[in-house]
Amino acid sequence: MKKLSLLLFFPALLFAQEKTAPVAPKQTGKYDTNKFSQMYDLLATPNMFRTASGAPGPAYYQQQADYKINIELDDKNSRLSGSETVTYYNNSPDTLEYLWVQLDQNQAAKNSQTPLAESQRMEQVFPAGNFANKFLKQELDRGFNIEFVKDAKGNSLSYTINQTMMRINLATPMKPGEKFSFAIKWSYNINNYRAEGGRSGYELFEKDGNKLYVIAQFYPRMAVYNDVEGWQNMQFWGTGEFTLPFGNFDVNITVPADHVMEATGELMNRSEVFTPEQVKRYELAMKSYDNPVVIVTQAEAEANEKGFSDKKKTWKFSAKNVRDFGIATSRKFIYDAMAVKLSEKTVMAISVYPKESNPLWGETSTRTVAHTLRSYSAHTFDYPYPKAVSVSAEDQGMEYPMICWNYGRPDEKGVTSERIKNGMIGVVVHEVGHNFFPMIVNSDERQWSWMDEGLNTFMQYMAEQEMGTNFPSSRGPASKIVPYMSGDQKFLEPIMSNSETIVQFGANAYGKPATGLNILRETIMGRELFDHAFKVYANRWKFKHPTPEDFFRTMEDASAVDLDWFFRGWFYSTDFVDIGVKEVKQYYVSEAATKELKDAVVRRGRFGQEKGPFVYLVPGTSEELSSKDKKALAISDMNLLSEYVNKNFTADEKTKLKSPKYFYEVEFNKPGGMIMPLIVELTYDDDSKETFKYPAQIWRKNNDTAKKVYATEKAIKKIQVDPKLETADIDVTNNTWPKEEVKSKFD
Repeated sequence: MKKLSLLLFFPALLFAQEKTAPVAPKQTGKYDTNKFSQMYDLLATPNMFRTASGAPGPAYYQQQADYKINIELDDKNSRLSGSETVTYYNNSPDTLEYLWVQLDQNQAAKNSQTPLAESQRMEQVFPAGNFANKFLKQELDRGFNIEFVKDAKGNSLSYTINQTMMRINLATPMKPGEKFSFAIKWSYNINNYRAEGGRSGYELFEKDGNKLYVIAQFYPRMAVYNDVEGWQNMQFWGTGEFTLPFGNFDVNITVPADHVMEATGELMNRSEVFTPEQVKRYELAMKSYDNPVVIVTQAEAEANEKGFSDKKKTWKFSAKNVRDFGIATSRKFIYDAMAVKLSEKTVMAISVYPKESNPLWGETSTRTVAHTLRSYSAHTFDYPYPKAVSVSAEDQGMEYPMICWNYGRPDEKGVTSERIKNGMIGVVVHEVGHNFFPMIVNSDERQWSWMDEGLNTFMQYMAEQEMGTNFPSSRGPASKIVPYMSGDQKFLEPIMSNSETIVQFGANAYGKPATGLNILRETIMGRELFDHAFKVYANRWKFKHPTPEDFFRTMEDASAVDLDWFFRGWFYSTDFVDIGVKEVKQYYVSEAATKELKDAVVRRGRFGQEKGPFVYLVPGTSEELSSKDKKALAISDMNLLSEYVNKNFTADEKTKLKSPKYFYEVEFNKPGGMIMPLIVELTYDDDSKETFKYPAQIWRKNNDTAKKVYATEKAIKKIQVDPKLETADIDVTNNTWPKEEVKSKFD
């Protein structure tokens, strides 16, 4: 056995930092004792439908619902009426006794349970309009008026309406592989969403009397049936959004003849609804990759908005393999478009907006749509649909396949503040991005808001930063989520909470998941591993229905990075991050003491009769140690090590040996419950810096503290944990040694 030299460490300087930390939430179960335990207790059991790798299994299935819809807009009375034929395909292995149809408009019906489920308080001061709307005005019933439900032969079908859900009772159960067609005729009163709220409706322009319609959830829609929940027939309370099967749509929309429209799908009769000149402009736009081409000019829109035609025009749209359908129509619309080249195809970026949105929208919207499509496609898959449309609808931010509504307009003089401009750009990126999550990667929004909002907000952050303009992203960086994660635990829920139970919805469903993914990409996994795994997830589940488990498993499966500790803490708990410097011990080499130790060891026979060379480190500052005793480990000065060095190293190897002069033992602590990598920056006395990054596994055997030793050629004057604020550390007052005073927000 080779004999080894012995290093004995004695503490020199002790710098302790004491603080009163927030109390971490109490956990239960295995997570209490081992935060690195695998997630077998939390994840669904893999099966033939969904594999342990996170991919669809050999028995995976999904249902299909095809729609043929005819609707007509009564602009004067703000009323929509329509009829539809639905063909439903049972691709499951189960026999279905009934079908569930969503009636989301019933959330605004007079007998809706939503207002009854919300707590109320009395304001002391009301704007007159708000008071009148709340206490004086009798609103129209905004729920669906179902005229009939019939089968393909015209026979009435038995159905039961339970708030926002309608059960169609089948006379003969649907067997696996069968399809069933039925028809519904309905109507409802369209809401003024700026006065009454809502995800769709109309905006009234009081100066000219025109309305701008953004129409969605306007038709009875099939609910999802899958291997996870059977029928996803949770009631629509207003927060948890929509879960829908894919299908093909043929939709005819009759509106006043002077309206300009965009909608989900490809326009099938362009030459009938646009002028010949406008058709030529659109054909030019299909070849314009750098700048938008105006199809309907502002002058043409201003002429339209004065007419109030009593004639009608029908727009025909066809959409393949989409989960929903949205419509925007108004006589006020300006329309511009440009082509976007992706890796394997070209698609159209389009914007429609009233003159009140210019010049901001004409300069910005369609270019932002194009950038979003390029960015998201690069990180996932080429955008598969033929177009993406951005609609200017004030006070809105809502998404549907191929179309979305977005807020942000100049003031009456056409001046736009930086805040409004950046807000408008951000919402366009976000809502166009929803085409990818959840319109294509079709997660269950009714159950898990974070799977669309959180993943999309993360993608939005990357797209914003890729603009190259130092865009002031409101979510994504770790520091942005600190106020939420450091808040009162009574008002925090795990990300893995149902949409309707979340108190701080924006932070929980948007901000925290986006931040977590950003930390995974930048700090834990690295961009190469993360980007590959994320792209694998997107491609595995495009045009399918993923669950949280499918995402968690795929991220590990495609990267070989164990992330159970991260998902368990970040998504299933309300733990916060707090890592600090607890104490620092400094050491110096003492030649005299080393000689004494060598003699003592030989004489007393300690350490198993070990008689090799020794290095003895003793306490003291540079002032306390005499020049005779304070020796660095320079090769030329080594006395007791020289025999070891001469014996074990060649002359060439000796020149490459390090010469550390200072030794520090640093103890880090973790008052917060959330595990994170340990990032340490050392600043030396010459102001040079060095960064050390230790994986999260440094905490695997001790959840409270970890120690590291630094042997340096230069004295350390500062030690800082998480210097770039990468880990969402909620308390940076304990992050530095020596301790620094942190300025308050007031300062």
